[in-house]
Amino acid sequence: MKKIVVLIAILVMGVGAYANFTKATLQASGLTCAMCTKAINKSLEKLPFVAAVTVDIKTSSFGINFKEGVPVDIDAVRKAVEDAGFSVAKLQLTGKFNQVAVKNDAHFTIDGKVYHFLAVKSQVLDGEQTITVVDKNFLTAKEFKKYSGATKMACVQTGKAGACCQKDGIAAETRIFHVTI
Repeated sequence: MKKIVVLIAILVMGVGAYANFTKATLQASGLTCAMCTKAINKSLEKLPFVAAVTVDIKTSSFGINFKEGVPVDIDAVRKAVEDAGFSVAKLQLTGKFNQVAVKNDAHFTIDGKVYHFLAVKSQVLDGEQTITVVDKNFLTAKEFKKYSGATKMACVQTGKAGACCQKDGIAAETRIFHVTI
């Protein structure tokens, strides 16, 4: 009987809320030619979690498909663009969500990373959804100012968990990604 109860508990936990990212759309700034695009493309393709990159030269955007089952490192995406000599103007992540309840100024963990939702209505994400990263260095200064004004929590300025996040059980200095829908 005890084994059955443990098995049921494991199954229930396994079908709970979860999310994983499958692709991203990145818009870069500072590009002036096809060689600029090529530099970013090569840099992104080197990331171990990237399966493929497609380029739209007209909009300076990149479609990034992620490898299945490999955790995505958003900071590595930004660093790859910066290492190529450019900056991220916008990054949107698309993933499969299963009963993920989000609300404004709340945290959720995806693939071991903590996401802080800003300027969102309380809702349950289910199926394919796209979220936008609104941290510094992931959008224009004007856009960052708009989103950072949506919270009183200090972590939005630093990208690291502070006292505001520790009340949710998040360790001090943990990287926090700020996102919106």
